[in-house]
Order: sequence, then C-alpha cells, then structure tokens
Amino acid sequence: MAELFVEAWAPEYGNPYDTDVELADPGKVDDTVEVAGPWEPIPGVDDGVAAVAFVDGVRRVDARLTIDDPAGPIPGICGTYVVGAARWRRHLRRTEVERVRVDRLALFGNGKAAPVPVAGPQLAYRSESVPGTDPGELVQRFHGAMRKAEAVLSEALAQEGCFVVADGPINDLSATEKVGFIKTHRAPYLSAERISVVATLRRGHRTPLFLIGQDGPKPRYSWYQRLADLPGGHSWTGVVRGEVSSHLDLDTARRIADRTTAVLPLVASEPHIEPRAPQNLVPIAALERAMRRHMGDAGIVVRALRSAVMRQRRSAGVAP
Repeated sequence: MAELFVEAWAPEYGNPYDTDVELADPGKVDDTVEVAGPWEPIPGVDDGVAAVAFVDGVRRVDARLTIDDPAGPIPGICGTYVVGAARWRRHLRRTEVERVRVDRLALFGNGKAAPVPVAGPQLAYRSESVPGTDPGELVQRFHGAMRKAEAVLSEALAQEGCFVVADGPINDLSATEKVGFIKTHRAPYLSAERISVVATLRRGHRTPLFLIGQDGPKPRYSWYQRLADLPGGHSWTGVVRGEVSSHLDLDTARRIADRTTAVLPLVASEPHIEPRAPQNLVPIAALERAMRRHMGDAGIVVRALRSAVMRQRRSAGVAP
C-alpha cells in the first residue's frame, strides 16, 4: 500500500518534488563519471573551508503597464529585483549581508518600449522590450535579468577566492568554485536503478556525481544530497541537488561535492522557523529578508509610479 505524507513546505511555495519529463535531458546524462558500477551513498567531507558566500536574488512585479498604441494596446510590466550575498564566516559563527544591488526594470512587448518617468528617489526604471506579446514572456525576461545578475555576482566572488553557493542552477560555467543549489526537483535525471539510491541517503551523504547535458551548451556535474533526517518525512524529504561546472576537473568537482554535502546540513533551516525547511538554508533566508527591505514598500511604489505618469501626461498636455 502506498504511503501518504503531508509536505513540510508551506503550500504557497509549491511542491519541492514536482518532476516534469518535459524538462528532462534524455540521452545527455552520464551517470558513470564518478562510479561506473553500482551506486552507494557517499559521506560528505568537511575540509574546514573558512567562509561560504551564499548568493541569491528576490524579485517583485511592481505594476502592470500599457502603451496605448494606435495599432492596439501593448502590455508591459515594471518590477524590482535585488541580488546580494551572505558571507558565513565559520570561525565567527555569524553571517554578514554584502554586495546588495537593486535594479528596476520596465519591460514592454511587441518590440516597443516607452520611458518610465522617475517616480522618486531610487525609483528609476530602465526600459527594454521583448519581441512577443505574451505577458508571460515579460515575466520570463524579468526573471532572466535577475538570474544574470546573480551569475555575475557569483562569478565575481568566486574570482576573489570565495567558495560560493548560489541559490538555483549555475548560469556561469567558468571553472571556479561555485555550486548551484537546487531546492526543488523539476526534471528526472537518473534511471530507476540509480534514483532509488536517493531514498537511502542520510543526512550529510550524497549520490555519486553524474554529468548533465554532456552534448549540450551547459554541461555540469551534479549530485543529490540530504540536508536533514526529518521525522515523519518521505524518502525525498530534505533532498537537494547540487551542480558545478564540468570545466572543473573531476577531482575538484568531487572535492566540492564532498564539502557541500558535509557543510550545508550545518545551516539547514528548521520547520518551526522557515516554511521551506530544511531546503531554504538559514543564511539564504536571512539574505532574502534583507534584500526585500531594499525593494521599498509595494503600495508606496505603485502610488509613486501612478503619480509620476500622471504628472508626465499633464506636462505633455494630455488629459488625465
């Protein structure tokens, strides 16, 4: 009889295990790069890394926009995204938020763009356009801009010698020591035989490495690991996936995977504090809270935008 579980995650955050075969990469996964024979859980190794820089971003659509074009209304959005890092200095047992950057972006469809008037101090939006008219394309482009900013910050910190854990897939595949930290499972990468090993992982253990996208533009080494053994959880509770660039040599990728597997459980969140426990790590949750404070109050922002647009229309002699 199949067992039933209630997810620990708050339902507004979706399901941490929600696979979609459309996102899989069939024929492009090599699960023999580290272990060619049968798989067994591998314990992590804490090599004493002194500091870890966690990188993340938050975003918010501030308002929906419309260009009243003679050929028909053109949809737009304006939004704010913030990227930053939380540096965990292990010997001091504290985390410091740094490198916070705020960007405000207005996006319009149909290849058109219109300048958005400055709505107040630190409320200037740069305008861009996308070729299509689907509103979903606007949100996708907005999210992509944030992800690109995260990648730039992650690579800059890694170039400075930091060990970087970036929330989400890695977008810069330079051969630097940065890990993509994936909390949710959207694509089934492993065969039924290999994936059964994931269920046997304990806290601080990982699967062997496997290579994703070996024939594609973004090949990377990946592994599954368990952050916590939660009572009452199912076989994938507390499981996350890590990935590093395949431009790293295999020994370096293995060392990073071992380090990540041992160290990240030390900062796994607790269910009574964090609605996405244990996957939303304590430093990342603290970073998200700090970055949201830089966005400004959503109600004040949208009122300032409306006032700025109305002033612009009046100055141009257009009736409100």
